[in-house]
Amino acid sequence: MRKAFFAVVVVLAVWVVLSGCKKKEPAAGKKAPEFTLKTFDGKQISLSDYKGKIVVLEWFNDECPYVRYHYDTAHTMVELANKYRVKNVVWLAINSTNHTTPQQNKDFAAKHSLPYSILDDRPGNVGKAYDATNTPHMFIIDGKGNIAYEGAIDNSPLGKTPEGEKLTNYVDKALAELMSGQAVSVPKTNAYGCSVKYAQ
Repeated sequence: MRKAFFAVVVVLAVWVVLSGCKKKEPAAGKKAPEFTLKTFDGKQISLSDYKGKIVVLEWFNDECPYVRYHYDTAHTMVELANKYRVKNVVWLAINSTNHTTPQQNKDFAAKHSLPYSILDDRPGNVGKAYDATNTPHMFIIDGKGNIAYEGAIDNSPLGKTPEGEKLTNYVDKALAELMSGQAVSVPKTNAYGCSVKYAQ
């Protein structure tokens, strides 16, 4: 009887541990959370403004060296946004850094001639709704409002592509597939970069 009791206790303990360790489901394939934010120069933007369009969200922090690399050295973000802007793809940067300032973001946008807006998410509500963990952390929302891709911009942090691999821009690849009516072949990767500096 005692052995049976302990067996039940052990089974219950294992079940509790495993239940608490469930991995969070990847965002890819789920409905994109709706949001309304203001740009750092005061314009209000809602995701619903772009219903039916493909939207790219870039989690951004101009203080992060991984982000700066893609603007100061590789010019990844601006070039990619310009490439797909002519194909009616919307690109939005979102800054959830709790201590950033409007002037800091306006100066960055002017310096890099950004063809898209930086949205103010200093309270961090939108970043947490998307479970954005890094800067940069990329999300592509398809024309049906579903997250088609989430993760890293590419496989080359700070320009260091793993040995034996070719440089792959995951966002470029996913957008090209969506534009041609294909399913995204790699819907999720691990985002790299700095942690998002959320407000406590």
